[in-house]
Amino acid sequence: MITGQNFIGSKRSGEGNITFRTINPSLNVENEWVSTEATKNEINEATRLASQAFKEFRKTSPNEKATFLDAIADEIENLGDELIEVYCKESGLPQGRAQGERGRTLFQLRSFAEMLRVGNWMETAIDTAIPDREPMAKPDLRKTYIPLGTVVVFGSSNFPLAYSTAGGDTASAFAAGCPVIVKSHPMHAGTGELVASAIIKAAEKTGMPNGVFSNLNSKGIEVGVQLVNDPKVKAVGFTGSIRGGRALYDIANQRPEPIPMFAEMGSINPVVISQGALEAKGDSWADTYAGSITLGTGQFCTNPGLILGVDSPELDAFAKRLAAKIVEIDPTCMLHPNIKQAFSNLKTEVTGQAGVTTLSNDISVDGNFADQAVAMVNGATFQENPKLHQEVFGPFSIIVKCEDQAQLLKIIEGLEGQLTGTILAEDKEISSLADVVDELQQRVGRIIFNGVPTGVEVCPAMNHGGPYPSSSDSRFTAVGLHSIKRWIRPISYQDFPLELLPNELKNA
Repeated sequence: MITGQNFIGSKRSGEGNITFRTINPSLNVENEWVSTEATKNEINEATRLASQAFKEFRKTSPNEKATFLDAIADEIENLGDELIEVYCKESGLPQGRAQGERGRTLFQLRSFAEMLRVGNWMETAIDTAIPDREPMAKPDLRKTYIPLGTVVVFGSSNFPLAYSTAGGDTASAFAAGCPVIVKSHPMHAGTGELVASAIIKAAEKTGMPNGVFSNLNSKGIEVGVQLVNDPKVKAVGFTGSIRGGRALYDIANQRPEPIPMFAEMGSINPVVISQGALEAKGDSWADTYAGSITLGTGQFCTNPGLILGVDSPELDAFAKRLAAKIVEIDPTCMLHPNIKQAFSNLKTEVTGQAGVTTLSNDISVDGNFADQAVAMVNGATFQENPKLHQEVFGPFSIIVKCEDQAQLLKIIEGLEGQLTGTILAEDKEISSLADVVDELQQRVGRIIFNGVPTGVEVCPAMNHGGPYPSSSDSRFTAVGLHSIKRWIRPISYQDFPLELLPNELKNA
């Protein structure tokens, strides 16, 4: 049952007088439940409890943390159809997407549990002493990793489950031994509360300390700003816009004690299509990319928003078919009226720039449904106009017609950091792609060959991050088991008594 209250540790609380409702974007009406924004006192109590819980939680064994993560997955599963129904009401996304995202969320939690049980993720190092080494004795040194402390996780608008309350940031922080305070996203506060109730139930069943998790509602930015400024908070995880991520990054770094703020932000995910690919499979790639651009109403951080090719009749034919195919796909609902409005405004701004031609026909849409589109511009115009480089969050892509390969490479070199880059080419062209690969790997965090960027596999080899502004620190991934490295720091012990060492550093 949705109460609209916050979870301050295991206690429900609704002291505030600022309330709000989420919106059903497919019907364009408010949902029935009313959520209460957390007060300053409630925020302070949540951070106090988390700080206290950290003293105990950081000492729990890997198996105890694994049991906690598995219990969270079980309790989310036990929410059953209610979670799916609320998810759909708050996001406008279809039931199949909700079920798929729930499955991914459960998989993430259980994957981290399994990682903890296997126990080889910490990369510990033991260098024993050499007391008789000349000219100086070598000390006994042993290195491991310890959790940072309380982590604040900002729920993501476009993934109400997998990147929000019990998503990858929360799961990896728990696995590291960090308490988590979620700043719930106002667009899906009901979904967040249901998942939060599952986490609290799992914490109580597995004997985790009170305060290991809290869930705070907010209508605006004030709750998030207070959390990031709180000295008891030691790290932040964020998925969202460049504007929001940069604002929080600046706050985190201007504190008396700066803290790491791991933000996954905007990306237009360039796609390079070769002449060979255009000649051999141009129609097929156009059909595939019409589906990728409109998948999830284009509301993925890996949506292919930029397609680069060298001017040719085959590129024109590809562009024409892509524009025709994209409007054959039924328009789908965006996550919120504000997101629909932002999409419409940005699409209008980009397509209204000098030299830009809209290729697709106008589509008639109602309410919060998105009118997908494809545009085209020449390489010189694209290079000169930074407004054409911005992310249009939704089902939109711009094709850049380059004069030659040299201009194409120069365009890639001039792009801001991106999450992904894709190469579409024939096998016979592989030997000629070295320059493209060299340029892309300097600008992106993941390179795809003959595929689509939409879809992020959860596995150890996945990297979901990239140079700024796609993420705030390109050394870390926000997806997969290695995302745990964001919430830990190294510590060395020199000449320590064995009985005082962490278990993983003892000789036995």
